Order: sequence, then C-alpha cells, then structure tokens
Amino acid sequence: MGRYFGRKALIYALTLIAAVTLNWLLPRFMPGDPISQMVARGASTRDPAAIERLRAYYESLFGLDVPLWQQYLNYWGRLAQWPPDLGISTWSFPSSVTGLVLGAAPYTLGLLLPAVLLSWYVGNKLGAMAARRKALDNSVLPLSYILTATPYVWLAILMFWAGGVVLGIFPVGRGYSGNLIPAFTWRFISDLLWHWFLPFLSLFLVALGGWAIGMRNLVIYELESDYSNYLSALGAPPRLIRKYAFRNAMLPQITGLALQLGVIIAGNVATELVFNYPGLGLLIVNAINSRDFFLLQGIFLFVVMGVLLLNFIIDIVYVWLDPRTRTGMQGAAA
Repeated sequence: MGRYFGRKALIYALTLIAAVTLNWLLPRFMPGDPISQMVARGASTRDPAAIERLRAYYESLFGLDVPLWQQYLNYWGRLAQWPPDLGISTWSFPSSVTGLVLGAAPYTLGLLLPAVLLSWYVGNKLGAMAARRKALDNSVLPLSYILTATPYVWLAILMFWAGGVVLGIFPVGRGYSGNLIPAFTWRFISDLLWHWFLPFLSLFLVALGGWAIGMRNLVIYELESDYSNYLSALGAPPRLIRKYAFRNAMLPQITGLALQLGVIIAGNVATELVFNYPGLGLLIVNAINSRDFFLLQGIFLFVVMGVLLLNFIIDIVYVWLDPRTRTGMQGAAA
C-alpha cells in the first residue's frame, strides 16, 4: 500500500509541476502589458525619458527586466521560500499577491466547500430514495434534469433579481454590509451569512440535480444486478440488499466528487461576479481586466494546489472504502 501511495504522490507532484509551469506561461500569452498600465496610472508627465525611467523601475521591481527563462527560474525560487513569495500585484499596487489571495480565499472556500459537500450528500440521498419510490422519482427526476441543465450564471442572476431586487429580502452585493467592521460578533456573523446565502444557494441547487440523477441511476442498476437478484433468491431482507446497492453506487459518486471540484470553480467565478462577492472569482476578473500576471498566477496556484490536495484525499478515501482496490494493491505488491 505504501508503494501505491508513493506512486500516487509522484503523479500528483508531476501534475503540480506541469500546472505551475502552465500557470506561469498562460498569463504571459494574454494581450496587453501590465507595466504599461501602471506607467499610465503613475506618470505625472509626458516626458518620454521620464516615462521610460518609470517603466524601467517597474520592470526591475517585478523582475521583468531579465530573459523569460530566468523569470521562470526566479518564479520557482520564490515558490521554494517559506512563506512562498508570490510577488506584488500591479492591480492593487503595492499589495502583495499572497495577502490579496489569502484575503479572498475564505469567501470562496466558504461558498464552494458547503455547496459541493452538501449538494453531494443531499443529492445522493434524494437519488437513492427516488430509485426506490416511484412517486418521489416522478418529482425528483424532472426537477433534477432542470437543475443540472441550468447554467450557474443564469440561476445566480435569477436569484439576484428575485431575492434581492424584487423581494428586497437579501442584500445584493459585497460579503458584508459596508457599515460593519469584521469581528467575531453575532451581528457581523449573521450579516455575513445573510450576504452568503444567495450565492451559496445558486451553486448548491445546480450541483444538486446532477448528483441526484447519478445516484438514482446507479442504485437502480445495482438493484437489478446479479448479486442483488442472488441475495433476493437466498431470502435476504430487502433492507440488506439496498444497503449493498447504495454502498456500491457510492463509489462512482466519490470519483465524481473529485471531478466536480474542478467544474464548479468556473460556476463560482460567474456567481461571485453576479453578486459582487469578494472571493477569488471576483479577484480573477479584476486581475484579467488589469493584465495582472502576478495576481493571476497566485490565484491559479492556490486553486490548483487545493484541487490536487482534495483529489489526493479522495483517492485515499476511495481506497479505504473499496476493498477491491486494496486487494488489487496487495496483488501488485506481491
């Protein structure tokens, strides 16, 4: 088993190296120049010589005055430090990229993790019940198809308009009210949750439909499989058969959970943009608009490392849940 996890760790390490390399390359292929924008904002004169000196200063400050290969090696060198040096943001100069990412990450994680985990849990429960009860299936299945076909951004706009504009029940922007100072008080926490609810609900509902459909189909397949018919012929109680069917159907859903982590991030960016929610999604849009290479690198690095870490944890959980995987690993070791 140790050899298996060592091989997995090597695969994830190589994936991380490739992802970091692409993360460094892709922003540099974007049109536009962040230094030119900074010079335009910071220059108080039209003297070409003064502008050129200002440009040379910014290029030296951000490490862009050396060849690309050296910039790449310097980037890895800064990442090897502790804490890693992700550079300075050109969009929010002179703020550090690390500070901006860590300031926005709690908002994004507070949306994504509850939305993914709760939709996975509730969707699996609903799907399993729908597979056994015809009346529930007739209502859950059509609703699930509608939800899973709904774009994240469309549902977010609809909830923004209905809950915030028409009904006026929920706030329609920011992570908390502007007249409050962040503190561990009931007033601030309740206000934070009030701003969080609609973005969370839009992510939760879209993901819920897919999980319900997947689990419903898997449970029906397992209940009609040979081992279920064999257990039934032996006189096993239906509850025991359903238990085995549910457990076997959960395994593909666990694999799907790892894949969902990457898919829902795109929906989260659109949702945060609609609600002007101060998470990584809104930060990505600001970085793209200002051609901020360094901020984009920092955000994508945080996202890639988070997705890889969670996928690695899910791999471990899968091995623990599926005895066939452990048997295969022992056979390979022998």
